[in-house]
Amino acid sequence: MAELALNDSRRLTGPNLLSDSPGAVIDVAFGGPYAERVVAAWREYARTILDAVGWSKEELYNHTFAGGASLLLSAPVDALYAATEINEWAWEATVAALAGESEPDVDTGAGRLRDVIAAERNPRLLALRRAARQRGLRFLSDDDLASIGSGSGSMTWPVDSLPDPDDVPWHEAHDVPVALVTGSNGKTTTVRLIAAMARAAGGTPGYSSTDGIFVGAETVDEDDWSGPGGARIVLRDTRVETAILETARGGMLRRGLGVERAEAAAVTNVSADHLGEYGVDSVADIANAKLVVRRALGASGVLVVNADDATLAERAAAVRSPITWFGLDPKAPRLKSHLESGGDASILEDGALVVVVGGRRERIAAVSDVPLTFSGAARYNIANVLAAVPLARALGIPLDAIRSALAAFGGRSAINPGRGNLFELGGVRALVDFAHNPHGMRALAELVTALPAERRLLVLGQAGDRDDASIRELVQEALEIPLDRILIKEMTKYLRGRAEGEVPALIEEALREAGVPGERVRRAEDEIDALRQALDWSRPGDLLILPVHAQREEVLDMLERLSSAAWSPGEKLPP
Repeated sequence: MAELALNDSRRLTGPNLLSDSPGAVIDVAFGGPYAERVVAAWREYARTILDAVGWSKEELYNHTFAGGASLLLSAPVDALYAATEINEWAWEATVAALAGESEPDVDTGAGRLRDVIAAERNPRLLALRRAARQRGLRFLSDDDLASIGSGSGSMTWPVDSLPDPDDVPWHEAHDVPVALVTGSNGKTTTVRLIAAMARAAGGTPGYSSTDGIFVGAETVDEDDWSGPGGARIVLRDTRVETAILETARGGMLRRGLGVERAEAAAVTNVSADHLGEYGVDSVADIANAKLVVRRALGASGVLVVNADDATLAERAAAVRSPITWFGLDPKAPRLKSHLESGGDASILEDGALVVVVGGRRERIAAVSDVPLTFSGAARYNIANVLAAVPLARALGIPLDAIRSALAAFGGRSAINPGRGNLFELGGVRALVDFAHNPHGMRALAELVTALPAERRLLVLGQAGDRDDASIRELVQEALEIPLDRILIKEMTKYLRGRAEGEVPALIEEALREAGVPGERVRRAEDEIDALRQALDWSRPGDLLILPVHAQREEVLDMLERLSSAAWSPGEKLPP
């Protein structure tokens, strides 16, 4: 049998791709058609050792993929590190058995693992968790803290000094409404938009995203907090009255969901991004991973899904939860059938944003009155709005606040930094966006092609963790834009295993193979260098298209200063 390799062993602290329960998962790789044999042996050893340590009620879940498999065993939340060791014992036994070697002794292994479990166990944690669940309250725990309730109704303690449930003032605890937002593109804009709606209603929203953690008007932390850790920080902040949690694929696959229960969740779209990680090898796998958010929804939860995304819609159709579909074409077969059967939806109809609930249509706003849509040219932002509105309604935000936020939420960098920010600079327009994969570039191309311009310049780059095919696909999507100049940027911050200059060289090669004349292409050291070159090249009537990832704050700051100084093409740039 080909070599068996353990790729990753980790805890899953919340609902995940394979189960509603926390546990421990191992991802393995192997060559050849051995999946059934490997998984069968693995499950057998896992069951044996679980029974031997006294965990007979814990469940096993497996997932096979091209070149490997994953096995999850459920486990108590106060012994997840021990659970990883149990799973690793089962895997080691499997490898030995399949190689014809002597297998580890079950009694010896079980004795050691029972000691590991005993050292980790925290009975007060489990007691507090049970008591919170009995009262219908959220319970959150990690290595350091445990909490009951959420937001303004939360209480938090160190895990090593938890109270007895009888000593907790339960009457002071409550939950706040929570929405989860996931998808390949549009997550951050959708989260920010819902937060703006909550503020317009007079509340204090808290949200976590790839850009940081925010409560009301305060920036709590600027970093990527789109995983479970960010969710817990928001939900433990006693100022928060409504929580909107960006929920990235990576966090769900690495640790599971950060919260076991939410009022609503949305999946904006899926694309071929980050393939090959954690057994996710196709766009259909990405869709399954994103739809993990459904596991946090109870019977009354609202699941909002993009009907225009064929792969996502197909996978979501198999979900048992009722779905609120959103889409730009209400006459498309899926939406049309859903509406005719009395289903709920959020649609674009006759130039207006319309919500349909129980067969009753309610007009929210004309697209032309929503600055985020660029008068309808930014169709991807129309989709983001259509996703945001039913989520906001599920959170209890009134329609007048939703409408007020839509009218005020535009492309200004102060409102939605790095997403569709348009600057006017002496007759030159500069558009800053976050398009970072082929799907996002396709949406950006649709927008910028609809914007009038005498010439167009695009800054193009990619992170090093994308494979060559994905980078070439990004280039192909970019070439749907009629371009007069392309600046290939280096992103040293996001080399992610590649050598400096490797990704720009690959982009340049793809451009050359596509027939782009060499004189239209230039290299830039970084995003600030690219901005300076773009401005030096520009003249009135030009459109500068600036997907920015590594140096967003510096780029936006420079553009804001130029705009305030009424800079015009040909003038000297500030240092």
